[in-house]
Amino acid sequence: MTRTVAIVLAAGKGVRMQSERPKVLCEALGRPLVDYVLDAIFEAGIERALLVVGFRSELVRQTLAGRKNVEFVEQSAQRGTGHAVMMCRDQLAGHDGPVLVLAGDSPLVQSRSLKRLLDEYQSRRPACILGTLHKPNPAGLGRILRDDFGGFLGIVEEKDASPEQRLITEVNMSTYVFDGRELLYALGQLRDGNRQREFYLTDCPGILRAEAKDVLALPVLQPCEALSVNTSEELRIVEVEMRKLGYPCMN
Repeated sequence: MTRTVAIVLAAGKGVRMQSERPKVLCEALGRPLVDYVLDAIFEAGIERALLVVGFRSELVRQTLAGRKNVEFVEQSAQRGTGHAVMMCRDQLAGHDGPVLVLAGDSPLVQSRSLKRLLDEYQSRRPACILGTLHKPNPAGLGRILRDDFGGFLGIVEEKDASPEQRLITEVNMSTYVFDGRELLYALGQLRDGNRQREFYLTDCPGILRAEAKDVLALPVLQPCEALSVNTSEELRIVEVEMRKLGYPCMN
């Protein structure tokens, strides 16, 4: 397998968690959220992870100091997910293999899902693969648009979706595998012409598709991977699910 690099987005503060710690260091069953993400990455056979840090980055570095094969990349100004990945351009220079990009606050990411995405990349060599899933209640998530033949058309955020599009249950969970060179190209095309003046990684698949590149959306993620952690209540829900799945409690 061509060597894969993983980029873990871990710069956020997580305001709704009401914690002074970086969001990725909030604990589930006694371990930081990001620990579970790194476990899944390395269990999937990936040997190098770039961790994009920002808010209280020194605490993240200190907490993960014992982790092997983890490199820290600083995002001093948090200007969106696309901007976070831009911070890794020097580390990706010359890399022509796959690049996995995922959030550092998703403790239920499954290594088998990552393996399936990477296997599909090796088989088809697209410019980008999005890992998706069908969620009965997709409120708040970007919907996957497909053409009449089932091919990927784009992502529409809920606030921009038509009533018909809001009925779509296939959602984007911000888990991607990019061809390294295609990712760098797409990052160079990103613009911050939005109300927040941010660069969005979700624009990259559309940029590549507009260039007639092969972009796939595969519903290979497991139902548990739909659970996000944005509030303390959501964290409790995630911990209940983790216990059901047999995750050990380190408290």
